Amino acid sequence: MFRNHLLPLCLVGGLFTAGSSFAQVVTIPVETQHNALVLQTDANKNLKMVYFGARLSNTAEYARIQKMYNQKDDSGILNSAYTPSGSANLSEPAITVTHANGDKSLSLAYVSHEVTKVADDISLLTVTLKDPVYDFEVKLFYKTYFKEDVTEQWSVIKHGERGEVILNKFASANLNLKGDGFWLKQYHGNWAEEMRPEEARLTHGIKTIDSKLGTRANLYEPSMFAISVDKPATEDEGKVLLGALEWSGNFKIDFELDVADNLRLIAGINNAAAEYHLKPNEEFATPAFVYTYSDQGKGDASRKLQRWARKYKIVDGEGSRLTLLNNWESTYFDFNETKLAELLKDTKKLGVDLFLLDDGWFANKYPRNDDHAGLGDWQENKQKLPDGVSWLVKEAQNNGVKFGIWIEPEMVNPKSELYEKHPDWVIKQPNRPEKYFRNQLVLDLTNPKVQDFVFGVVDNLFTKNPDLAYIKWDCNAVIYNAYSAYLKKDQSHLYTDYVRGLYKVLERVRAKYPKVPLMLCSGGGGRVDYGALKYFTEFWPSDNTDPLERIFIQWEYSYFYPAITSSNHVTDWGKQPLKFRTDVAMMGKLGFDIVVSKLSEQDLDYVHGALKNYDNLKEAIWHGDQYRLQSPWDNDAASIMYVDNAKAKAVMFNYLVNNRYGTGTHVPIRLKGLDPQKKYQVKEINLYPGAKSPIENDLVLTGDFLMNVGVNPRVDKNRTSVVLELDEAR
Repeated sequence: MFRNHLLPLCLVGGLFTAGSSFAQVVTIPVETQHNALVLQTDANKNLKMVYFGARLSNTAEYARIQKMYNQKDDSGILNSAYTPSGSANLSEPAITVTHANGDKSLSLAYVSHEVTKVADDISLLTVTLKDPVYDFEVKLFYKTYFKEDVTEQWSVIKHGERGEVILNKFASANLNLKGDGFWLKQYHGNWAEEMRPEEARLTHGIKTIDSKLGTRANLYEPSMFAISVDKPATEDEGKVLLGALEWSGNFKIDFELDVADNLRLIAGINNAAAEYHLKPNEEFATPAFVYTYSDQGKGDASRKLQRWARKYKIVDGEGSRLTLLNNWESTYFDFNETKLAELLKDTKKLGVDLFLLDDGWFANKYPRNDDHAGLGDWQENKQKLPDGVSWLVKEAQNNGVKFGIWIEPEMVNPKSELYEKHPDWVIKQPNRPEKYFRNQLVLDLTNPKVQDFVFGVVDNLFTKNPDLAYIKWDCNAVIYNAYSAYLKKDQSHLYTDYVRGLYKVLERVRAKYPKVPLMLCSGGGGRVDYGALKYFTEFWPSDNTDPLERIFIQWEYSYFYPAITSSNHVTDWGKQPLKFRTDVAMMGKLGFDIVVSKLSEQDLDYVHGALKNYDNLKEAIWHGDQYRLQSPWDNDAASIMYVDNAKAKAVMFNYLVNNRYGTGTHVPIRLKGLDPQKKYQVKEINLYPGAKSPIENDLVLTGDFLMNVGVNPRVDKNRTSVVLELDEAR
């Protein structure tokens, strides 16, 4: 969004070419409530990004920024807003093309720009660039959310040449940052090891984070990152940009520290083995790159992104969620109607909203009794479910709960009827040995018939079972031996068109079933991005549900995704007591994957009390602001809090993460986000039956005291998990 919901336009006279023609320098400030990105043309109509940072009070002064820098730019491309290759540019390009005649040069000159007001808080800037020699056009889009300080940026590429043009590289965004040094916080991981952070200063040259997995693209390197400017930002101090690509396939993000010590950031689809053949007048739209900036630390930046996601991106982000009981940890593939009927009774006994039936309910010729067979054959297994899913839905209703089900519709086992009938629907090289990931292959979603099939998996379930209340959508394989029988000669389109095909399916699902809760799962967090999350209500962060590990995993995810999207289940992983496991899972969308019949009476009483507290606190957790008080990476105890929008209710979660002798909280932890003028009653909740709290009864403190002095939750080896509730005192 731009100030006053309009786009300020500054014009400064300037020489266009060496001849007698004159052209005006165009300055385009792209403003949000606190920030600004400034585009500016030079005398040769090259569009540059000359500023990124805090918004200036005087809009007219944006035009003077570039004059303050004494940087030699013989090419005229330094700080380019969208860097082309093959002409004067010598830096890493945002776009590389091969014209219809084989020429690989490209120059992009500013033509025009316009602003569309999308909504009260949202504006869309469109900047048109064209090659002076070829009929080739790039439009840059900047969609800004004024109050949230968030921008989505993407490009649309089009040409009118005689013949196909090859897009060799096609980025979504090209940002330029100035500062006294830059620090990149990136992530790496694997199955059950998601979101492992690393932070280092960027040096000259190019640092790249990318994925070439095809599907499950975030498995090894997620596409989210943070850039600190001038010095490493802390939770509450420093300049920081949070960025993420809204794309569920191969991505590439380049960070280039150039000769003038500027940081050039180029983000988009990974062009490795993915050049795209563009027909005349065909448009190629890149996925959006979303980012926010703060000069008040990582915590402030993350809250901006979370607010934006809840309001504008995720499905029903300002709505409610269902608590659930999953059967996976209690039965795995070994179940029948009798077992499931007992679990449905346990769902009611536990006190949650929904029972989720996981993997293993389908296939007959090749029954799904393990992960080697049946995937792709989505009819109910007659031995396990002789009365079908519809019987389970009705049985759930009879027990006063809802019913949900697991699917993995993008994948196929070679041992399946689907594979036998449609081998041409499978991504695999025709002349090479098949290579499996978790005993399965990926279906070819570039093929419209396969898209129809995958949509049909979902649609048939709902058509037969209108009261089905929840879908867990999994994706466990990567793409090996990439080849599409459908694409024929355009094999380099596979990685891009697969994701586009997936989105077409999800668009159809959401068009017909707009509000049904869908969980996004990929063997854990292998596919967590806003390109997919616009169709889902929540995601599965990790198959690692050890609560101690989850504190670290959830901590890092929370910089980019709000708590309402994080599916956190209480399981038997780890050595921590039930209270610890439940408290950790409450910091998001709560679920259980336990054997309820094995719970003691005290355990069950504790869960009932915790669920009651959760119901009272979920407005603050799901829709409020999150504050990280004490990092698990640097302290014996981790501390996280959530504050509702009225600053009337808050909850503070505290966990012992270092069990060495004498560890714990020995001094008060200062809270954040409260109203300093209000008084808050502080009390410990989620106490295990029979336990007594050392926290003073009827403790009432001002927000001023709590934020400047704090409160000691008294975490130690005997109190490894402590939850404090704060209510405005009346």
